[in-house]
Amino acid sequence: MSFELIGMVGTKEVSESRGSFDGPVIDPGYLTRFAQAHEAAGFDRVLIGYGATGPDGFAVAAHVLYATQRLKVLIAHRPGFAAPTLVARKLATLDQLTGGGRVAIHHITGGDELDQKRDGDFADHDRRYARTAEFMTLLRRELTEATPFDYDGEFYQVRGAYSSVRPPAGGIPLFFGGASPAAIRVGAEHADVYMLWGEPVAQIAERIAQIRAAASGHGRTVRFSLSVRPIVADTEDAAWQRAEEIRAATEERVAEAGATPRPGRRLFGFRESSSVGSERLQRQGADREVHDERLWYGITKLTGPGGNSTALVGTPRQVADALLAYRRAGVDTVLIRGFDPLNDVVDWGRELVPALREQAARTPAGVAPEALSA
Repeated sequence: MSFELIGMVGTKEVSESRGSFDGPVIDPGYLTRFAQAHEAAGFDRVLIGYGATGPDGFAVAAHVLYATQRLKVLIAHRPGFAAPTLVARKLATLDQLTGGGRVAIHHITGGDELDQKRDGDFADHDRRYARTAEFMTLLRRELTEATPFDYDGEFYQVRGAYSSVRPPAGGIPLFFGGASPAAIRVGAEHADVYMLWGEPVAQIAERIAQIRAAASGHGRTVRFSLSVRPIVADTEDAAWQRAEEIRAATEERVAEAGATPRPGRRLFGFRESSSVGSERLQRQGADREVHDERLWYGITKLTGPGGNSTALVGTPRQVADALLAYRRAGVDTVLIRGFDPLNDVVDWGRELVPALREQAARTPAGVAPEALSA
């Protein structure tokens, strides 16, 4: 089975442990260097994140695509603020203008209530997922149907919907994330790739089995992606020392943010969380800080509910071996991003990425009995 490696780009140098939140939000030169570093390191695709106060993902994606030759993009999008028929045409247009086959969309329904309200969304958690299901249905139909169609749903109604611009062969892959029962129902029915945060292998294997069972009820199969934050060094001791340095720097920034809060700024995590996935990570981190030998929750515990924050700590070969266990459990796509974002990508291109590719080529994605019983 194929293996896809995804990174993540931002428009300025900042992470939990480094960079400044002050100054311009967009540094075009940095974004160019960041994208080109991913391409040089051997990544297949990069994620462009979404937030209610951040830059527009479609514009950022266009910059990345024109700054690189083959690198693909995954545009995070929150359903509910633009018509799915319009989003479909935006995706197809961007894909056509940049060579074809380089554009995908990631549906993030939203687990931060405050961030939802910034864009005027006051729907509750499960209604948002119901809306996402309709959104993905219409998006796919707009991208694929050869004749005009009508649609009548709870959230969207269209008459004679049709797109004259189509993506090239292969279409636009639909990524999706969510951990709640409502999310699983939607993702199993509509997603091409289901994205999972970095949890212990046994829990990931259980989640994959659950989603596969739900998808089979619709006569579908779904691919799976894992998101995690590698912390690598030449020796295992040096990697753990680096993890402690990242923890100390993050601790200092969290304390500083608490002492001098800025209105409207979300420094780390979700302020009004309804995210089931985030709650799972917090429970696991409270149970113990290290799972599966090197899955580290040090930053997760500091920043609270939010995006992917669990880290795999070790040498490049050790981290590749740890990721291989997830591949045996059914993961065929890996998303990695660093705490030193640009420099980590350059470093990973030397050893970690080649090791991942070598091992993935020798190990088919599937379900490992030891993963399920761990």
